[in-house]
Amino acid sequence: MSRIGKKPVEVPSGVTITLDGTLMTVKGPKGELKRNLHEDMKVVIEENLVTVERPSDNKLHRALHGTTRSLINNMVEGVTKGYERGLELIGVGYRATKSGSKLVLNVGYSHPVEITPEQGIEIDVPSNTKVIVKGIDKERVGAVASNIRSVRLPEPYKGKGIRYEGEYVRRKEGKTGK
Repeated sequence: MSRIGKKPVEVPSGVTITLDGTLMTVKGPKGELKRNLHEDMKVVIEENLVTVERPSDNKLHRALHGTTRSLINNMVEGVTKGYERGLELIGVGYRATKSGSKLVLNVGYSHPVEITPEQGIEIDVPSNTKVIVKGIDKERVGAVASNIRSVRLPEPYKGKGIRYEGEYVRRKEGKTGK
């Protein structure tokens, strides 16, 4: 039995969950999220608890059990607290600025790179070397942060590039002369 799948998801006050066939809708103080769940998983909604049950012990159902529970938990947590992902710019002259809602990155290219956030995602620039991506959908926040990071991946020789907050970049030794 899945240890994660067995745990019930606690629904805080102010959050409503509805299930219409396979479409789950979670509404909370920060917004509303919708997601289609797998039709084999049985979701039971009680007063302030949501439990996920699997129909059999075959491999697919075991894999979906914990995943479905985690998706529901992430939706509930997203509409109550929200998610954020921090990025750091490391390198001489690397900086980020905000122009309206767009993020403008100067990371060593001959031109500045502009990134427009998608609907429901907010980008903050607290300092010129820090970027924070905020939103209620964990998956989309991570995807936008990954897209920003892919503009200039951290390189292993000098450590320059855009990295996640707290990310460790393994450094390599450079060339040695004879």
